[in-house]
Amino acid sequence: MSHGTLHRYAAFSDDPAGGNPAGVWIGDVLPESATMQAIAREVGYSETAFVAPMRGGARDIRYYSPEAEVPFCGHATIATGVVLGANEGDGVYRLATRVGEVPVEVRTQGGRREAALTSVEPRHAPAPAALVDAALSTLGWTREELDPTIPPARAFSGAWHLVLAVADAPTLARLDYDFDRLKALMLADDLTTLQLLWRESPRVFHARNPFPVGGVVEDPATGAAAAALGGYLRDAGLLAAPASVLIRQGEVMGRPSRLQVEIPETGGIVVRGTAVSID
Repeated sequence: MSHGTLHRYAAFSDDPAGGNPAGVWIGDVLPESATMQAIAREVGYSETAFVAPMRGGARDIRYYSPEAEVPFCGHATIATGVVLGANEGDGVYRLATRVGEVPVEVRTQGGRREAALTSVEPRHAPAPAALVDAALSTLGWTREELDPTIPPARAFSGAWHLVLAVADAPTLARLDYDFDRLKALMLADDLTTLQLLWRESPRVFHARNPFPVGGVVEDPATGAAAAALGGYLRDAGLLAAPASVLIRQGEVMGRPSRLQVEIPETGGIVVRGTAVSID
């Protein structure tokens, strides 16, 4: 039996009542998969990260939703970075995820500790018409409501997300979907969340992320999707890099979150945020 300490943190917020709650379990050896799944289900947050030392200096990390393991989770990585910083001090922590090594830089500013992850190399592809039509049908949206300047795409930075951008804020506010139908659609296409967007200005986006494959109706802050979006915007030529954008998420849920996305000319996407203890 592996022994560890479980922390509860809200990521991408300075307020324990905001952001996206994550469990962070830290121990000497990772538990068995079934044990990690059981702990994640008991914690009940959209993700719990499990962290243990690993030879070579990188720490082994795995991510579990209440229903399943996911390959990468951004908000739990930010929470993990802040926990490691609180335990061991500011610096760069290397995390060995299922999809590759993700460095997390932890620093303290203005009395708040923040973490910045650098994603694995992002990639994207235009979303197939059948997938888009099926997703829109499930959401009760139409193609006429989409933003033509950000075409639908499947985007990846550790996990796959379907990016759907709408042209106005009221459409994004109208999120009511068939949970089981969308879950089946996403499982069939290996999607972790939908990255639903409205662009308020060139550098400010509002996002909502259904996460039924994790047993969660909506995620209040999705760092992996934020990184995937940054890679898509850059690599599809939809913005000029280097650039920085802000994603506002979770506001309609009463858990406002702010995700700072830094998009270099090449390589992984940087997602930065604070995290605070809920305990």
